[in-house]
Amino acid sequence: MEKLLTIGLPLILLLSGLFFIVVPVMAERQMNPVTTPPQPVSDKAKQLHRQLRIADLHADSLLWGRDLLKRASRGHVDVPRLIEGNVSLQIFTVVTKTPKRQNIEHNDDSTDNISLLGIAQGWPGKTRHSLYQRSLYQAERLHKMAAASAGKLVLIKQRSDLVDFLAKRAKDPNQVAGLLGIEGAHALDGDLTNLQRLYAAGFRLMSPSHFFDTDIGGSAHGMNKGGLTEKGLEWLKQMEALGMVVDLAHASSDTIGDVLKHATKPIVVSHTGVKGTCDNNRNLSDAQLRAITAKGGLIGIGFWDTAVCGNGVKDIAKAMRYTAKLVGAQYVALGSDWDGAVGTPIDAARLVELTDALLQAGFSEQEIRQIMGENVLSYLQRVLL
Repeated sequence: MEKLLTIGLPLILLLSGLFFIVVPVMAERQMNPVTTPPQPVSDKAKQLHRQLRIADLHADSLLWGRDLLKRASRGHVDVPRLIEGNVSLQIFTVVTKTPKRQNIEHNDDSTDNISLLGIAQGWPGKTRHSLYQRSLYQAERLHKMAAASAGKLVLIKQRSDLVDFLAKRAKDPNQVAGLLGIEGAHALDGDLTNLQRLYAAGFRLMSPSHFFDTDIGGSAHGMNKGGLTEKGLEWLKQMEALGMVVDLAHASSDTIGDVLKHATKPIVVSHTGVKGTCDNNRNLSDAQLRAITAKGGLIGIGFWDTAVCGNGVKDIAKAMRYTAKLVGAQYVALGSDWDGAVGTPIDAARLVELTDALLQAGFSEQEIRQIMGENVLSYLQRVLL
């Protein structure tokens, strides 16, 4: 028995180590690929790209357990690649629960993919059954990375933070700002008082739902796809009072309508496609695009196939061209969904390829400046307190 234990214990420890180290790496490599090799870029695009202030509305990079201060050979985003891609601001949106066999048509909340991923990454026990605690844990990781970054990563919590950061970055582009968001109000664990606590933890953006309906509002991919609930109306009021950004990515048509009816501030759709170039249940109709932007909202165009019906930067540019012609370039933004369990044609370091594609699509330099970041930076300076 003692010999068996002597042999068995090291084996168990080895297998455990492999589970905690290998499984998350393998999962991310498979789920977050870069789908195209580097493409040639014109000198005009390179020169313009260096002058841009770039902002992206959506990346799920905190989910995968990587140290974002180190350049990785997998996934789409880390601080070195953001700096190489000349990104000024990246919104890091935490994911707390997704359903098994996730799809864009019908999902319920009875299953949970994130539990196993959290176990594999060694998340604290308190995150096992609390989506609120999963949010706090991922936020804490970003705060620690910012503190250890020697100024390379700066977290934005209020308008003055952003103004100060942009002034400093104009002199030193080797730094990037991060802003925290949450994908789905199920992260509140059913308790609206947690909204204030999440705000205190640095979160400044939240959507009512993700891939399933919540007690706040319906999802475009949920079972019922209803509108804002009574609780959701109170959530909206509190979000606006706090100066938090309301994100309608994944929201049902009824929820979009209800938010637009009751909101007093412009909203964003952080990562989406448009039916005009890619007609599926995930994407926004022309009527929705007009209604959202009529109230000053932003449309973040995604980089993945379901959003743009293609796997190249030209497909992204095509969706942006369609949206800009419909509602104006001043309402179009980047909504990559990097590290969101999707393949994208470029990672953060290769954003110049998108700048080149926008030039080829006929956008003016001023329109490209708007789309690549100025629209988001201006919006945040209006909405954040």
